[in-house]
Amino acid sequence: MILHALIFYLFAFVAVGAAVMVIAARNPVHSVLFLILTFFNAAGLFVLMGAEFLAMMLVVVYVGAVAVLFLFVVMMLEVDFVRLREGFLEYMPIGGLLGLVLLAELVVVVGGRFMAPAVDAAHGATPVAPGPAVGDITNAEALGRVMYTQYVYIFQAAGLVLLVAMIGAIVLTLRHRNVRRQNIGDQVARRAKDTVELVKVPTGSGV
Repeated sequence: MILHALIFYLFAFVAVGAAVMVIAARNPVHSVLFLILTFFNAAGLFVLMGAEFLAMMLVVVYVGAVAVLFLFVVMMLEVDFVRLREGFLEYMPIGGLLGLVLLAELVVVVGGRFMAPAVDAAHGATPVAPGPAVGDITNAEALGRVMYTQYVYIFQAAGLVLLVAMIGAIVLTLRHRNVRRQNIGDQVARRAKDTVELVKVPTGSGV
């Protein structure tokens, strides 16, 4: 139990420190690297809580795709960050207001469990949605059973929406260029006398 607590505090401390460095680092590449470190530590916390599926998704989706995409975009695009910071004071009131709204939402979410009315055991517990019985199955298997049985149509609909969005992005960004393409039939049917010209050059003169 003590080892479990030590590992939890280690992951939590590193995650909070890396999250602070994401917004404190001056180099945007360093910020992205600290963001990846934060994701890995958050995945470790999910594993400690028994949610290995969420940990895997966090590493595969966010670290493997989103964070790496951020890194490539920051490294490949020549963004003038000095120019972007020039209007920082102008947007400070709006940013502060949004920060206060997010802070109030976090307080409501965290404090909701303490402010919720207690459930009387004599009148029954709060009804919950039916789910697979907890036994020897893993967390990922339990989620798979629910996703591919009760919510299979919603899952397929979400996949269809993502497919349409991907096709729409490709169509909107597709540019038709005048590219010279090969015609294999013309190349095979070509005769030597139509493409090769023999020129007799006199001695001492050029073509």
